[in-house]
This record gives sequence, C-alpha cells and structure tokens, in this order.
Amino acid sequence: MKIVSRNQELLRDALSRIPQSSSRTSLSSCNKLIRFEDISAAAFKIQCGVQKTPCMYSRLSKQYGMDIYLKKEFLQYTGSVKERGVLYLLTSLPQDQQRKGVIVTSDSNFSMAVAYHASELRIPVFVIMSTSTSLARVKMCREYGAMVISYGTTAKDSQVHARRLAQENGYLYLEEEDSAVYLSGLGTVGLEVYEQVPKLDAVIFPAGGHCGLLAGSAAALKHLNPHISVIGVESESFPVLQQSLKAGHPIEDQACSNHHFYGDVSGLSFGSNSLQLTGKLVDKVVAVREEDILISMLRLLEYERATVDAEGAIGLAALVAGKLPELKGKRVAIVICSGNLELHLLHQCVARALTLDNRMCRFSLVLPDCPGDISKLLEILAREEARVLDIKQERTFVTSELFTVEVTCTMETRDKIHTAQLRNALLERYPTAAWTER
Repeated sequence: MKIVSRNQELLRDALSRIPQSSSRTSLSSCNKLIRFEDISAAAFKIQCGVQKTPCMYSRLSKQYGMDIYLKKEFLQYTGSVKERGVLYLLTSLPQDQQRKGVIVTSDSNFSMAVAYHASELRIPVFVIMSTSTSLARVKMCREYGAMVISYGTTAKDSQVHARRLAQENGYLYLEEEDSAVYLSGLGTVGLEVYEQVPKLDAVIFPAGGHCGLLAGSAAALKHLNPHISVIGVESESFPVLQQSLKAGHPIEDQACSNHHFYGDVSGLSFGSNSLQLTGKLVDKVVAVREEDILISMLRLLEYERATVDAEGAIGLAALVAGKLPELKGKRVAIVICSGNLELHLLHQCVARALTLDNRMCRFSLVLPDCPGDISKLLEILAREEARVLDIKQERTFVTSELFTVEVTCTMETRDKIHTAQLRNALLERYPTAAWTER
C-alpha cells in the first residue's frame, strides 16, 4: 500500500462523521475528524495522567531472528492501554457533564480505566455489572473509586439498566467506540513507539473486535514515517476485522463470545471510523490460533517476566505462528497492551501452553504390584533427567490381571526432543506404556 508522507488529507478522508445513537449521549467533540495534531494534543494533555511505558529490546529477538522491542502498555495503572483513550475522553468532557458524572457497564479494560481515571478527576462514576461478574473485578472497580452496582444476570441486562439510569439522572453513558477523541488518545502509543525505537521497520498491534489502538496508532505512525509497516493481529476464532474489511463495513461475527480467555479481543466495538482508518493505513492483518496465543503468553512470562492476557500476547503470537516471515532481520516493535489475566485462568493457561510447547507429557503403564517396581520406573525417569510433576496409582479400577497397579505420571521435559527421548526409553522397558496425546 502506497502512503504519501505527511498526508493530512489521507487521515481526514479515512474518517467519516461519528454516527449518532439514541441509546447513548454523544460528545460534540466526537464529530471532529482525526488528525495528527489531535494525537499530538492528546499526548500533551494526558502526559501527567498515564505512564510513558518502556519499549525495551527483548531476549526473544534471537529466537525469532529479528530485533524485537516490546512496548509494555500492561504497566499502566489498570494494566491496559485503554487508559490513554479514556483519560483524553474524560478530560474533554464539558464541565457540567463532569459534575453530573458518567456511567459504564461490564468488567472490560475500558470500564476499569473509566472507573480509575474518573475517580482521579473527581468525576462521579458508576459501573453496572451483572451478577455473573467475577468478585475480583468487582472489588478492583470499587478500589479504583467507582460506585459499583450489581444488576441482572447478563451483560445486556446491565446495559439496559445503565442507559435508564443515565437518562433519568443526566449521567453520560460511556461505551467503547471509535470517536475521534478516544482514537486520538490511543494513537499516542504510536507517537511513543516512534520516539523510543529509532529506524523502525514494523509495529505489530492487537486487532480483533477492538481495533481502535491499531487505527489510532497507524494514523500517527504513517504520518511520521509512511514506510513503517503497521500490522494487526486477531484470533482465527473470530476474524471480525478481516471480514469487515472485506465487506467494507463492520460485521459482527456470530462466533464472537465473551469467553474470559479472550477478554477484549472478542466482541465488536469498532465502527466505520476505525474500519476506514485501518483499511487506509494498516498494511496487513493476520489471524492466529488459540494455541499460538497461549505459547506467546508463556514466552512473555518466561523471557520478560510479564503476566499478560490474550489481548496482550496476541501480537507476539503472529511471530510464534510464523505468520510474518518478511520481518526476519528487521527491527520490529510489538505493543503488549493488556495484562489483566484473571488468576483462575493463569494456571490453566500456563499448563496448557507447556503441553503445547512439548514440555509437559503424560503416560500410563501397568506394573506388578510388588515392592521395587515403582522405584525402577523412577530410576529410569531420573536417568532421563525428566521431572515428575504428578504420579498416581490405581489398583481398584484396573482392567488388567490381578495384583497389578496402573501408574499415571505427568512429566516436565525440556523440549520436543527431550520428550521423544523419554518416550523411547520408557517404551524400551515398558512396551505397553500408553501416552496421552495433546
């Protein structure tokens, strides 16, 4: 795609007017077209309210054959890049609206950012959450300073209640959308990456149902250097952005869900503004598998000591999956935009990723129930330098002959080669050993 250097007209033409909705109060400033000057103004206005996060060279560079720099937006106070757009949006509100307050629904990163920054700006803020919301998220919102109200069993119930409260009390109902103000705040990431990493070749962003970060940052980066490749990454499970670009208008993929693993990556919150910006300025959008996202989360945890969620890891997943071979030998920045992985998912994600990475395996075998037989098995495992994570013995529900025991072992290995060596050693001694395939 050919981009003309510093072409303000391209940015203006890429956006249309924000569509008005009767279900939400709209800001007059939302009708501005996004310009590079808007992003620069946003950067100046929010500089004291959000972190200028580091963009650091990563040890993962050698593994993937390129110079990788990680923009660590998960270090923001609420763990999400959404703070940038939210803070600029809130500071742009008229004073009378700031006095009346704002209201949001759900437990998304957007709502968390609104809860925190509205409280910091002394704007009354109400968060309506369904009764199915995790207790940890409810507690977190309250600690940020928001008035949290539990209502309804579904997100739709909460939204209906929030809109009614907004209409009756004069609150501004905020919903993540692609207004020029919000996109300009998110676009400040592009400014910082350009400043922090000289001679950039490409920048990778999360995409999916929430592509405001991708669109806003692309506007900044392409204005500063049209030769920088801007790449978006979304999940193969719901390639809503690719489908929408092909159709020419936002399409809500029926496969999108509110699965806690995907978080803000799923669903649809972008409108025609973000879509047109993406179509004009973004060079490539790729889709990755869930397995690649999990391994990416594992890589970031091991190499960067960064606990991130699917949205935060999806950019690196494009490199893990080998979807961007043209970046070999290039200087690449990846925006790690969110670190709000719920604790109950952390163990599941790590365990599954280790299995996918061929570093955990499980096998079962039947041994005579005699003293010393288990010890011999453990000696083989020790000789192969494999770590026993769990071992279980079953004597009652065994279909083999009497006086035998079924032993099931869960093992940790170094890599795929080590796993194969362990398997060969066991099959040599126990030909009937059964391996659990991942």
